[in-house]
Amino acid sequence: MNTQQGSKFYIFGITLVATLGGLLFGYDTAVISGAVDPLKMFFHLDAATYGDLANFYHGATVSSALIGCILGSAVSGIFASGFGRKKSLLIASVLFFISAVGSGFPEMIFFSSKTDISTLLVSFNVYRIIGGVGVGLASAICPMYIAEMAPADIRGKLVSWNQFAIIFGMLVVYFVNFFIIKGKSIDWINITGWRYMFFSESFVAALFGVLLFFVPETPRYLALSRKDDKALHILSKINGAEKASVILKEIKETAHEKVEKVLSYGWKVLIIGILLSVFQQVVGINVVLYYAPTIFKGLGFGNDAAMWQTVIMGVVNIIFTMVAIFTVDKFGRKPLLMIGSIGMAIGMFAIGTLAYANIIGVSTLVFIIIYTASFMMSWGPICWVLISEIFPNTIRGKAVAIAVAAQWISNFVVSSTFPSLAAFSIPFTYFLYGVMSVLSALFVWRMVPETKGKTLEDMSKLWKINN
Repeated sequence: MNTQQGSKFYIFGITLVATLGGLLFGYDTAVISGAVDPLKMFFHLDAATYGDLANFYHGATVSSALIGCILGSAVSGIFASGFGRKKSLLIASVLFFISAVGSGFPEMIFFSSKTDISTLLVSFNVYRIIGGVGVGLASAICPMYIAEMAPADIRGKLVSWNQFAIIFGMLVVYFVNFFIIKGKSIDWINITGWRYMFFSESFVAALFGVLLFFVPETPRYLALSRKDDKALHILSKINGAEKASVILKEIKETAHEKVEKVLSYGWKVLIIGILLSVFQQVVGINVVLYYAPTIFKGLGFGNDAAMWQTVIMGVVNIIFTMVAIFTVDKFGRKPLLMIGSIGMAIGMFAIGTLAYANIIGVSTLVFIIIYTASFMMSWGPICWVLISEIFPNTIRGKAVAIAVAAQWISNFVVSSTFPSLAAFSIPFTYFLYGVMSVLSALFVWRMVPETKGKTLEDMSKLWKINN
């Protein structure tokens, strides 16, 4: 094996470990999809118990992990800067494990199987929030870790692999949920089956935690922490000794420009990062991902059929995420985002029109797939690529934390309001997401800079000129 092949093997190995955080992100957020209805039955989240607030409580329970995601992403900058990227991911892996076990068996916090249902509901949501903190940390730090490791010419591809891992995690859990409930009675699913869905995540979380001990800290964090020798060693293994010295010099130059104040480069870069995050959510993607089986059942498919439709959609998501991975460094970030926005708008407007005409069938599935495929080849991976690379080194930790926190706040608002919006008018709900898709295209066209081929240090120069 020559030096160049060794470098590629090394960076791909590091990326593979880091993307397990993305896989857990996807697994944790999608595991709820198979448990939406069982949780409603088990915790009595119905009109008889909660009256007009039943839909709100059900939506809040399904979305409770997002509260933790907001908290985790908000503190991710503090963790990334204070503990480093690697240790922060280790903390996330522990939180994933605790959440997986506790969400499956919420009685364990009270060490009693006789705890009343309302108290168990609180316990379940506490564990889901703990897992959400892990997701929030991983969602901000995994792409940051990969971006700070990757050479500029393949950075978009490697960071996009994190989105592939997120979608793959969702697909895995769709299969896990399907095989857990396959052939089982509704009563068993509502009492026991949903527990196994959440507990299954603990195995992946444990693997992630163990493998993290075998990867290094990022060279950019090491350089900013004045550990130049260690940074140079890592850079040499990734880029070769000759390039490593040049890259380290550029990192050190940007590190001394301004003290890490988040507004050192003005408001514009921060606003763009926040709006990238917000638009990724307000186009409605997580409504489709979280509520997929429920949506399909509502469209007339049976329980098992709905789960299979969800799996089919997951496979399509994988395929189109691969499209982004192999084109993002060739065609650039902006063209793919704009094409994706147009595809999402077509999908959502079509679904809304079909719902208004009360047409239920394969056509609905086709347009849901068009919508999700458009998202997965664009906003899914590329939003994370841009968030991980547009911010200068000296503010990246804090700025990414703010942007990702905005993403999870938007996610929570969209996901928790979907049951109430759907109860009001399903066509209106999908038309609303279609309008957001159109606005996302206009935003990218007018405001987002192209970052293809630029080093992370180049971004400091770009925003310094525009400030």
